[in-house]
Amino acid sequence: MRKMYLAMMTFLMASIAFSQTTLTGTVLDADLGSPLPGANIVIQGTSNGTTTDFDGNFTIESTKNSGTLVISYLGFITTRATFNGPGNLGQIVLSPDAEELEGVVVVGSGIIDLARDRQTPIAVSSIPAAEIQTKGVGNVEFPETMKNTPNVYVSSQAGGFGDSQIFVRGFDQTNTAVLLNGQPINSVEDGRVFWSNWSGMADVANAVQVQRGLGSSKLAISSVGGTINIVSRATGRKEGGFVRVMTGNDSYGKTTASYDSGLKGKWAYSILLDHWQGHRKWAGGTFGQGQTYFIGVGFQPNDSHNFNFLITGAPQFHGNNFSKDLEEYEEFGEKYNDNAGFLRGEQFTFRRNYYHKPVANLNWDWTLNEETALSTVLYASWGRGGGTGPLGRGTNFFREDGQVDFDAIVDNNIAENPDGIGSFGSAGVLRASVNNHNWYGALTNLEFNPNENWALNVGADFRFYRGDHWRQLVDKLGLEGYNDNRRSDRPDDYIISETFEADPWAALFNFADPDQRYEFDYSENVNYQGVFGQAEYSNDTFSAFVQGAMSNQNYQRDGRLSGFGDGLGESEKLNRFGYTMKGGLSYTFDSKHVIFANIGQYSRQAFLDNIFTNIRYSNEIVEPEVDNEEITGIEGGYRLTTSDFVINFNLYYTTWGNRFLQDFGQREINGEDVEIRTRYTDIAQVHKGAELDVRYRPSATFLLKWRGSIGNWEYDGTTPFITENNETAELIARGNVDLTGTKIGQAPQVSTGAGIDVDICEGFSFDTDINIFTEFYGFVDVEDVIDASLSDQVFQSERLPAYTLVDAGATYSFSLGGSNEMVLRGNVFNVFDADYINQRDSFGYYLGIGRTWNLSLRYNF
Repeated sequence: MRKMYLAMMTFLMASIAFSQTTLTGTVLDADLGSPLPGANIVIQGTSNGTTTDFDGNFTIESTKNSGTLVISYLGFITTRATFNGPGNLGQIVLSPDAEELEGVVVVGSGIIDLARDRQTPIAVSSIPAAEIQTKGVGNVEFPETMKNTPNVYVSSQAGGFGDSQIFVRGFDQTNTAVLLNGQPINSVEDGRVFWSNWSGMADVANAVQVQRGLGSSKLAISSVGGTINIVSRATGRKEGGFVRVMTGNDSYGKTTASYDSGLKGKWAYSILLDHWQGHRKWAGGTFGQGQTYFIGVGFQPNDSHNFNFLITGAPQFHGNNFSKDLEEYEEFGEKYNDNAGFLRGEQFTFRRNYYHKPVANLNWDWTLNEETALSTVLYASWGRGGGTGPLGRGTNFFREDGQVDFDAIVDNNIAENPDGIGSFGSAGVLRASVNNHNWYGALTNLEFNPNENWALNVGADFRFYRGDHWRQLVDKLGLEGYNDNRRSDRPDDYIISETFEADPWAALFNFADPDQRYEFDYSENVNYQGVFGQAEYSNDTFSAFVQGAMSNQNYQRDGRLSGFGDGLGESEKLNRFGYTMKGGLSYTFDSKHVIFANIGQYSRQAFLDNIFTNIRYSNEIVEPEVDNEEITGIEGGYRLTTSDFVINFNLYYTTWGNRFLQDFGQREINGEDVEIRTRYTDIAQVHKGAELDVRYRPSATFLLKWRGSIGNWEYDGTTPFITENNETAELIARGNVDLTGTKIGQAPQVSTGAGIDVDICEGFSFDTDINIFTEFYGFVDVEDVIDASLSDQVFQSERLPAYTLVDAGATYSFSLGGSNEMVLRGNVFNVFDADYINQRDSFGYYLGIGRTWNLSLRYNF
């Protein structure tokens, strides 16, 4: 018996010993070819791990004969290596993550100005596709993918689907350049970004890179606060696809399907289709519905040429919710929306945004030789749509619960206008302000690398834009026609009878002819020509760059009718010259420590809407003419990179002089609320502060993130102001106000946050983020500033309460064999249902969104 027992033990020990699989290998830096000591090696699905030695070598034992190794080193892209039996896996190469964007640019590498394309560092944070797809898809705003970035603030989410605003270092999005594949998408009229027009970006984005401050863009763009680079997917070179279904709070639903053919010979194609809808975003009356489409075709005739054509769009409509007094929230609840109600038993609203903006581009990458490459893109977009609103004095009917009584409006229209023809004084109807545009452009960049130390770029940028704006009827609310008796160029009895649906698909081709437009009808024309260049020298320890761009813009307004003012015919054509100059240098103490400093000067042309005294009604140019804004930026930083730590520390100082600003609000005049517009013509601002970003990865399965920023953003000096009636352009007041020392509002000046990503077991991961916002100020009201100045006081806007938000999510994935995989993802936003004020503008307050959630199931094949 003892012999049998010993034999069995010997066999068992031999079996265990035989089942031990010994794996070895070497981990190298892809750029330098040098070993990476301290890299983490973990057998996927286990806690069994090791680290590389000083020479980058590792040895690890596995109880399984086959599996996958996960190799990670903070600051580099995590790599997986499969094994089948013992042996040496050879050299495993890790690529620097360049803020995790390595490899996302398939085409247009010379056009898309990512930080990885320049050795001299900048203040930058990046969001890869995996994070966008888990945290930024569905009933969340696309800008919210950036909210866990130092010194980035996202506000106004309670306004409706796509109504968010983003602030970088205290500068709003009109002064933050947003680029899609290197193409500017800020409105050339006023610099704004309407995120609802880009609601499909979460589905088609490969990555987002937020460059705070001077950034790396070579274009002469309006990047006062920073630059947001959105890199969309290109035609996939690898075959595969996915199908995803999603649900969320308030009856939200979303379905997405995508397929990439992979490169078949010289051709490839990609397609993505999506549909979403929701009963409301958060507040009442913020229903929404939309689609996303993406079609890409790639052609690679040889190793020298690479072509890619894509067209994408995100037609959508959604109800708006605007800011309001806190007393209204207290009376009617935190989800109150004074735009919404019911008509004939169905949900209805005065304020509905609808838009369809197809975007197409053709990229051509041409490798001339080993040292020289040319990248060119031709692009176009055709925006169609607008926003609805009430027209006439007969719209002021509300129920006891505060909702609009649309049935009462219809009844009043019929009673007050027995002939079926209403007018501004006797009726209330629904109108739309239409904003159609055609935008064409071309970008080209020649890159020359004569040796390993020098990189030279030179290029050109051309843009051609025409925007058409007018008002048309959407719903006559029981009437047969509307008497446009406020038009100065038509008889008092001119009747408008046609209506046009506020639908993004219908808006492509169905809109009012000139005889059915009312109040205003004009076009804005902007042509832009620019050239740019950059030179950079770098070696193992030192890098320096100099960059410059010059541009010319010409503006012209073309008025076809005007209810008020002198806005008929073509205005004078104006030309404005602008430039940017940037330079910087960095020094690497060793492979771990880098310090850098950059400086830049911008002379930025005014937006077209600021050139004219009243863009809707008049060709009159502002006197004195609006000069260029002058911006100076200085920044420095330090970066530490080890096997498990990455630390980024940045300091910045930005001055912004000769700024032109228009603010809108309301004032009671002769017992009636009047919409007013105030123009400031010489505002100066100073933004200064510090940012710290830390990432710690002790193993391949655990990542800790911490971020913090502290700023001091103030107005500086005295500025003239003019206040006018926004509808009639009638002068209300003018003078000078001293803003020195007044805090800049609408974004918190101090913030901190942390996050944890952890792989709990094979296929299951959990993540959570916390953000704390303090030193938060509201809107600067010119009337309050004037009153303070008269009392020899420095005006300070209202200080808003600090608040804390916690988000959490979990992912579970499992294999179905081969490349087939199921992924279940759930998110909860504002986990503890915190109450907070998200923003205060000139009209009132936006409350923050309470607890929301979504859940998705994705099949990858």
